Amino acid sequence: MAKYKIELSSKARKFYESCAKELVNRLNDCFEELEIDPYRGPNIKRLKTRPQERLFRYRIGDYRVIYEIFEKEIVVLVVKIAKREDVYKKL
Repeated sequence: MAKYKIELSSKARKFYESCAKELVNRLNDCFEELEIDPYRGPNIKRLKTRPQERLFRYRIGDYRVIYEIFEKEIVVLVVKIAKREDVYKKL
C-alpha cells in the first residue's frame, strides 16, 4: 500500500509554523500516522457535517486536525488545525 502525501492548506501551514515546538512534534506524529492510514486510528473520526466532502478529524489533546482525503492522488490535505472550540467554526 502506498503512503499518502501530506499537504497543508495555507491556514494549516500558518498555524503549524507559529505553534509551540511540543505541539509541532505531536503534529508530526499525527502526519506520520496519516501517511500510513488516514482512515483508521483511535483519534480519527469522519465528520458528518458535509457528507459530500470526505472530511475527517484527528484529535491531539485540545487540538483538532481537519483533513480531506484524495484517493486518486494519494493525498491527505490538512484543511485546518485549531483548538477544539474554534476548529469547527467557518469550516
